[in-house]
Amino acid sequence: MKIKKLSLEQKNRYYGLYFILPWFAGFLLLFLVPLIASFRYSMSKLEVTNEGFTLDFIGFANFREALFSHESYVRTLTESVMDIAVNTPLIIIFSLFFAVILNQKFRGRVLARAIFFLPVILASGIIASIESGDLMQSVVKSANDTTGGGLSVMKNLELTIMLIESGMSPILVEYLMGAVSRIYEIVSQSGVQILIFLAGLQSISPSLYEAAKIEGSTGYEAFWKITFPMISPLILTNLVYTIIDSFISDQTSRLVVDTAFKSFNFGLSAAMSWMYFAVIALVLWVTTALVSRKVFYQD
Repeated sequence: MKIKKLSLEQKNRYYGLYFILPWFAGFLLLFLVPLIASFRYSMSKLEVTNEGFTLDFIGFANFREALFSHESYVRTLTESVMDIAVNTPLIIIFSLFFAVILNQKFRGRVLARAIFFLPVILASGIIASIESGDLMQSVVKSANDTTGGGLSVMKNLELTIMLIESGMSPILVEYLMGAVSRIYEIVSQSGVQILIFLAGLQSISPSLYEAAKIEGSTGYEAFWKITFPMISPLILTNLVYTIIDSFISDQTSRLVVDTAFKSFNFGLSAAMSWMYFAVIALVLWVTTALVSRKVFYQD
């Protein structure tokens, strides 16, 4: 019996399945049961007793409470989505810009790459706890009081007025000023994206740039005609990563945790988390659908 040979596309498809198989097995073994239990909790009133806990089915009451009765859930969720809409493009542009710079040959390049990846290391563990706690807030407040935080606000206001009077759109001015005020968040969340873009830039064949140079193209033209299309799949990858990473550590996640372990309302917390998951899935679907149309894949 003659065995039919697989095409390259079919082989790549099977390779993809092999790569996701460990994740799928881990999902079935570690996450499937907690997900089902979480959905049960969201549809029930959970009461802790001496013997454990009891579940009373109440339908979508927890979802209605989160949407229409809770004092801060909808506002916090909306703010999280707006922060994603502002931060994500800034992080992608910032990380791509510095990845292109760090891909050039210059003295101290290794040290410069390490410095830009350092926030990823510092963002874990005790540093992240300090940033999210009262200690960091008190330090920032003290610094503002010492250096004159009011003066800084006045300077920002003067710059805003000057840009608007120069003819710039108020929406664009507001976005730019917001970007300036978020510079710490942007830098601290761009380390992984810079690393991914660097890997993509180093995988581009130098022969493409050599051919373009022979044809007389400028560096600007080479970037938009060669570099940008070749790393467009990684732009999509970084978009997905940035959105998910931003949702993990925002105010809505803290509200969900506080509702469960401070207010001990586990059913409401589970309902919040499921609606939060639905919003994340919707944002990812819209982003992927829009960006994937412009992605260039080299055969």
